Amino acid sequence: MTPETDPRDLSLELVLNAPRRAIWRCWTEAPLLTQWFTPAPWTTPEADLDPRPGGRMNTLFRGPDGAEMRNRGVFLELTPHERLVFTDAFSEGWLPAAEPFMTGIIVLKDAGPGKTAYSALARHWTDASRDAHVAMGFEAGWTQAARQLEALAQSLPTDD
Repeated sequence: MTPETDPRDLSLELVLNAPRRAIWRCWTEAPLLTQWFTPAPWTTPEADLDPRPGGRMNTLFRGPDGAEMRNRGVFLELTPHERLVFTDAFSEGWLPAAEPFMTGIIVLKDAGPGKTAYSALARHWTDASRDAHVAMGFEAGWTQAARQLEALAQSLPTDD
């Protein structure tokens, strides 16, 4: 185990056929995030983002049966077009969560013209949280959401 990995981590590595700037926009602009963030048939009908360290990252997930899950969190780190870190361990104003679940680390790198190496790491507080995320379908769900992200990013105008 290196300092960068932990047995409670779950990760996903993909090459997305979309430029980093478009991928970044989809992560940091609420109207875009709502279009891809949860794997279909789930939806994200609400997103309230303040993409800066300490800024809010609040979302609402809705399942096909109408069940809803509200998520409150904050951004911890943003390096434009390269790295984004968020957590549900705190909400805006650094208020601690009663039951933190994970910290997400997204890393974007160029992978050729119009392509992005996409790395997503879900760092869990406990083995039980990691196991629950696996049972929810982490790999399939996060892969599907990343492909939805890719499709949306492909549709955005480029400024290059």
